[in-house]
Amino acid sequence: MNNFTFYSPTKFVFGKNTEKEAGSLVKEFGGSKVLIHFGGGSAVKSGLLGRVEKSLAAKKIPYVELGGVHPNPLDTLVYKGIEICKKEGIDFILAVGGGSVIDSAKAIAIGSLYDGDFWDFYSGKASPKKALPVGTVLTIAAAGSEGSGDSVITKEKGMVKRGTGGECIRPRFSILNPALTQTLPAYQTACGATDIMAHVCERYFTNTKNVETTDCLCEAVLLAMINETPKVIKNPDDYEARANIMWAGMVAHNNIVGVGRDQDWNSHGIEHELSGLYDCAHGAGLAVIMPSWMDYVYKHDIMRFAQWATRVWGCKMDFSDPEKTAKEGIKCFRQFLKSIGMPLNFAELGAKEKDIPQLVKNFGLPKDGKTGGFVKLSSKDIAEIYKIAAKATV
Repeated sequence: MNNFTFYSPTKFVFGKNTEKEAGSLVKEFGGSKVLIHFGGGSAVKSGLLGRVEKSLAAKKIPYVELGGVHPNPLDTLVYKGIEICKKEGIDFILAVGGGSVIDSAKAIAIGSLYDGDFWDFYSGKASPKKALPVGTVLTIAAAGSEGSGDSVITKEKGMVKRGTGGECIRPRFSILNPALTQTLPAYQTACGATDIMAHVCERYFTNTKNVETTDCLCEAVLLAMINETPKVIKNPDDYEARANIMWAGMVAHNNIVGVGRDQDWNSHGIEHELSGLYDCAHGAGLAVIMPSWMDYVYKHDIMRFAQWATRVWGCKMDFSDPEKTAKEGIKCFRQFLKSIGMPLNFAELGAKEKDIPQLVKNFGLPKDGKTGGFVKLSSKDIAEIYKIAAKATV
């Protein structure tokens, strides 16, 4: 196990009607004028935004609103939010929505205290050191942004998707009411579940030895998702299953399951170019890319994939042919994704094989031409993974 420092100071307020505590929590964390950042009309139609506004008004906290966040949030709205924060003297940002809203709020938070272009943090020119405090009211279990110090934004010019991270953008508090996710369409729910599972897998497939504790934690979260996701696809109003999924989403990405081990985020990076270019749902893109990445790299450590197959998917270990077991686990993963309504290949996602060269170009490899923690990938490797993804099936 590697040395590590784990620090996760976010205050989580979990359960029914907890959005009514937003005003008290903002006040607790020093907010005196708030930017409420949200997505489309669902927060308004459901009455959630009204309940949040009422809770702020009850604590006599003034607020300004900025809606319009779309999936794969754009830099153009971030610039608008930064302008509002500077003009209005905003000192706290409250994100009401899913991962896209929270990521956009985090970008506004760092950009509001920065003299340059906020995109510097996403292009690698600068690292976030200070930001306005952020709180969240979560409406979809997926990205885990409610508990992480990460943010991903799409630059509208060129549709390039990039991320940044820092402790200063980890939310001060996050309100998690599973009931708020019960109105989500099945497809959105499944996309969120896929993203949660991908966050765990990016940590699970590691070259670090002797990490049994976090291996078991990863496996437990995956098993919970395998058990609970079909329940909410069948019955959207299953509050208890929703609750388990919502907490799994946070656990999957605040890094409690990833400490002490090298991680590999190539599947996310490769997928980002798909959702950047085609504006598809991130979870749907991961459903296409992650098993294809597995197909390409599993021979690097067949026994780790065999362990995943037996412990997570219940495959029988073939000691005479561990590779057979490893491949069976990948097949089970694809079957599960298909069973919850996820796409498996380019055609089902709406992507085009002819665009693979552009996708690889957009990826933006580091100077040494290699990326990854489990297996180092070149541009040629990435192209091969896209080719597998283009034609993948169960």
